[in-house]
Amino acid sequence: MKKALQDALDARGYDTLTPVQEAVLNPGYVGADLLVSAQTGSGKTLGFGLAIAPTILDDEVFDAAGAPLALVIAPTRELAMQVKRELAWLYAQAGVVMASTVGGMDMRDERRALERGAHIVVATPGRLRDHIMRGSIDLSQCRAVVLDEADEMLDLGFREDLEFILGESPEDRQTLMFSATVPPQIAKLAQSYQRDAIRVVTKSETSQHADIAYRAMMVNERDTDNAVINTLRYYEAPNAIVFANTRAMVNRLTTRLSNRGFQVVALSGELTQTERTHALQAMRDGRAQVCVATDVAARGIDLPNLDLVVHAELPSNHETLLHRSGRTGRAGRKGVSALIVTPKVRKKAERILGMAKLKSEWGSAPSADEVLARDEDRMFADPAWDTPVAESEEAVVSRLVAEKTPEQIAAAYLRMFREQHTAPEDLSDPNEKRAPREEFGPSVWFSVSGGRAAEAEPRRILPMICGAGDLSKDDVGAIRIQQDHSLVQIKEASVARFLNAIGPSMELEKGVTLTRLDHAPSFERGARPTGPRGPKPERKPRDDAPRPERKPYREAKQHDAGTAEPKAEAVAPAKPSSAPIDWNDEPTPRVRKPKPADRKGGKSVGKASQDRKPYKGKSDKPSKDRKPYGDKSGGDRPPRRSESGFEAKPYKPKGPPPPEGKPNSKKNKARAAARAGASDPSHSMRKPRSGAGKPGGKFGGKPGGKPTGKNGGKPGRKK
Repeated sequence: MKKALQDALDARGYDTLTPVQEAVLNPGYVGADLLVSAQTGSGKTLGFGLAIAPTILDDEVFDAAGAPLALVIAPTRELAMQVKRELAWLYAQAGVVMASTVGGMDMRDERRALERGAHIVVATPGRLRDHIMRGSIDLSQCRAVVLDEADEMLDLGFREDLEFILGESPEDRQTLMFSATVPPQIAKLAQSYQRDAIRVVTKSETSQHADIAYRAMMVNERDTDNAVINTLRYYEAPNAIVFANTRAMVNRLTTRLSNRGFQVVALSGELTQTERTHALQAMRDGRAQVCVATDVAARGIDLPNLDLVVHAELPSNHETLLHRSGRTGRAGRKGVSALIVTPKVRKKAERILGMAKLKSEWGSAPSADEVLARDEDRMFADPAWDTPVAESEEAVVSRLVAEKTPEQIAAAYLRMFREQHTAPEDLSDPNEKRAPREEFGPSVWFSVSGGRAAEAEPRRILPMICGAGDLSKDDVGAIRIQQDHSLVQIKEASVARFLNAIGPSMELEKGVTLTRLDHAPSFERGARPTGPRGPKPERKPRDDAPRPERKPYREAKQHDAGTAEPKAEAVAPAKPSSAPIDWNDEPTPRVRKPKPADRKGGKSVGKASQDRKPYKGKSDKPSKDRKPYGDKSGGDRPPRRSESGFEAKPYKPKGPPPPEGKPNSKKNKARAAARAGASDPSHSMRKPRSGAGKPGGKFGGKPGGKPTGKNGGKPGRKK
């Protein structure tokens, strides 16, 4: 070990090293790639700080700072800043220059720090990749890369960033991966980016969290927050962390604990880096005793005197449970990990504890009496009882003894002691079943002015009724909000006390009047009171009488048709399916009704065509006597002959010849063009499109004239 590092350890009072620190200092591991797995709180940060020393520190003192020699990557900002503090004091006597690149900090300040030079850079994956892509950091001189909490970085989705960073680093670097667990993803990453990595497993991993006592506390669903308060009061730890799964739960618990007198801070992903740093610093300075956090604080956060971890909500898996609980019981200290378990999640708690191979003490959360008894024990164990009376206190002590009795002095001291601590909460038995709600009984209905139009709500009317009428919530039944008034149901036995408390003015508050109803109101259809339901109406007994025999489908259909006559084509009724079939029986012949004959042709026609005239063909001649289709080409080839040998006449265009008086008309020109093109086989006989090829046609217009085609015609005109 380098002398500068040994002097730093001696100054900090490190007499012995932890198993993981001793393992990485093996002389055979110098400069080799390591894959280290050790439990949380075992000193991994100091371990990899010692492991990379022979690689990055040639002499006892660093040279002038330039491109970074070592790179340490951590999953969260808090862990990265903590690693930076640990390595700063470890390499302080070697003249180290540290730099950090983490999300949430000013990137311009980080860029200027990197330009000035640094020996060791501690970073989070996303921000470091951003600096590499911008060219702000030079990794060409990097000798060692450390991935702290590698499994957590993969769980958070930093795999691509890690692969990019390792790909940009020199290939002859030393790569160290430290993690509490080594899942298959970590092993695959090590195989890809490490060279003959040495697997290091410390013995402490076999007995995980031996210094942590696990306690599973069964509580009712509605007593979760109260159980957290009683647990904090029972243990009175100097520092405690309460874990929740969501930011909303963190905010709610922070507000509740702050209102109960706890010095509490919050830690979640929605806070800025400055707020998160101040929260952790308040825990370290003693200005706060409780930290309510999400799983962002489950990895690597090291707080002094952290003796209690409370899981207000169960984690999603056993690995998160181990990392949460690992915030306590560090460096040989004892700790407690308390799980708040409701009946709905008991199976999940048992499964998580079983997968983590942990044994937990099951029981109930500390009750109010247990918290007060623990306070008394702490009060009598206070060393102030054994401290002699000082000279400055003798006068006051003598006066107290002379003027007050011992009972008065003891009672005053007890009250003052309890005022310094928040009162515990009463918890219900989680195994207790709710008693069924009793019937409300005889009641009287009252009408209260103000309804939906006045934004009246039952939660506002109930305390108003109870406060003005000297009633409890058990004396009030249903509260129905109507459009312009509200209806309240009150027990008949409490009506006299209610009216005496209100007085003859019948006014609950200023502007809110009360009216007694003579009978129970009738509500709208589909609505019901908010009070207890009455007995369910009895159902009529089921009628088991046999149903009437149904008619066959065909017979029922004819019956529904009314006076419909049977069809003329109907065949004889089929035999029932239950009767045997006689295969020798001949089927009944179908009887068809003759259709009316046509008056002229004498043929039978359909009903729809009786009034129509018979169809006449275009020609009465047989097809073989028809003239064949002539040759359209009009060329010199001989005309085609039909089967009968008749010569077909050449094709002549139909239509009358153009009049002689108008030789230049558009219609005559078109006919002339058609006759001229008939002799050309390359032209089609169909009529050319109107306007095609003409200046004023479809695709153009006359020069200087108005457009007439589709693309230039009159607006709104359709062709």
